[in-house]
Amino acid sequence: MGFVTLRDWRARSAALAQSAARAKALIAPALGLTEADALSVNEIVCHDPACPGAETVVLVMRAGEPTRALRLPCGLDAVTGAEAAALAVEEAALRGV
Repeated sequence: MGFVTLRDWRARSAALAQSAARAKALIAPALGLTEADALSVNEIVCHDPACPGAETVVLVMRAGEPTRALRLPCGLDAVTGAEAAALAVEEAALRGV
C-alpha cells in the first residue's frame, strides 16, 4: 500500500460524501422516510476474494422501530432508482408492511 497524502485522503472523503448524499437522495424517498427517521449510507470494500468487492450498507432508522441493515452489492456510485426501489420492497417485507 502506497503513501496517501492528506490532500488525497480529503479528496476521496469529499467524493464519498457526495456519492453518499446522492444515494440518500434516491433511497430516502423510496423508503418514505419522514423528518423523524434517519438514514445512514456507507460503502464498504471487502478484500476477501470471495466477496463481490464494494457494497453499500444502508441503515434505516425509523422512529419507534428497530434499526434495519440492508445491503446493495454495488458501490455508492452505482446506486440507482432501481436499487432504491428494491431496497424499499425489502425493507417493507422486513417491517411486515
